[in-house]
Amino acid sequence: MSSILAQPPSDFEGPLLPLLLVRDLKKHFLLRGSGKLGARVHAVDGVSFSIAKGETLGIVGESGCGKSTLARLLMHLMPCDEGDFTFDGEAVNGAQGIGVASLRRQMQMVFQDSSASLNPRLPVQDSIAFGPRMQGKGRREALTVAREALRQVNLDPDLVGGRFPHELSGGQKQRVNIARALAIGPRMVILDEAVSALDKSVQAQVLNLLVRLRAELGLAFLFISHDLSVVRYISHRVLVMYLGQVVEVGPASALFAAPLHPYTRALLASRPSMDPARRIESLPVTGEPPNPVDLPPGCRFAPRCRFAEAVCTAKMPMLVTRPPDEGLRHEAACFIHDPESGHSLAGTGLSWETLT
Repeated sequence: MSSILAQPPSDFEGPLLPLLLVRDLKKHFLLRGSGKLGARVHAVDGVSFSIAKGETLGIVGESGCGKSTLARLLMHLMPCDEGDFTFDGEAVNGAQGIGVASLRRQMQMVFQDSSASLNPRLPVQDSIAFGPRMQGKGRREALTVAREALRQVNLDPDLVGGRFPHELSGGQKQRVNIARALAIGPRMVILDEAVSALDKSVQAQVLNLLVRLRAELGLAFLFISHDLSVVRYISHRVLVMYLGQVVEVGPASALFAAPLHPYTRALLASRPSMDPARRIESLPVTGEPPNPVDLPPGCRFAPRCRFAEAVCTAKMPMLVTRPPDEGLRHEAACFIHDPESGHSLAGTGLSWETLT
């Protein structure tokens, strides 16, 4: 039997066209009361990436690197300062493109705080039905869609649909939020720390649910998380952010097996190990991130990088593909991987084990 959930529109130019293409997105926040005229926080500073249809792109990085701000920019919950992006070949808010309302019918977001995302005065099926009602469906039809969406996330609508949010567990509330996103019939869902507040057993259930929905509905995910193990499990590709910029992006398997950027290497080395023979005896990275209002020149990771040289503080590194002839692009913004950068280790082909 076919689903009664809203069906997303067909592909604009077939499966090979990226679903989402972001170019040089920037968002700077004016810092008031700092005593410094024109001081700005560079939350998102020239971020570019793409997401293919049916793909999951994981985004990782320390707190304050700009992950959540990026998600809100994509959903137009705040205006961007510069940059643009296209959705399935159409510019968003462009002269010949699609508007924000049309974009939000095709791209939904699930937030970290599942309780704050739901109206405490509405039964959960009414919260889910709100989106279809805004699309023009009548109350009866919208409730039918909401009940179908609850079934999609493995919740019994007869048991859960009439309950209020405070009567549900954290895992159930997050499933309700996922169902609310699905009821619109999106093609892409942004998940901002959507499983971080759940215990490990419930996390596993929600992650397996997301994997199933991705396969059944052909969804694309932008998955933001601090948990590197979770990101590795669910993501096809991973994007690493540091102080508002992309420092590495590549296939999840390649990035976790052989990270190219020193910051990515430090992130992976900081993961706790269950093996007592593999304890962390020295800090993978020392020092605090630079002040986002007063950023250092050149590479923003240079003040904390053990491989930093004069070239690292003189100019900003660009994303370089390594190896350059690889089919699946694995890119890092590090002068070590640019043979023409002038860095003493550039072009040597040394592995991180050799550099240690």
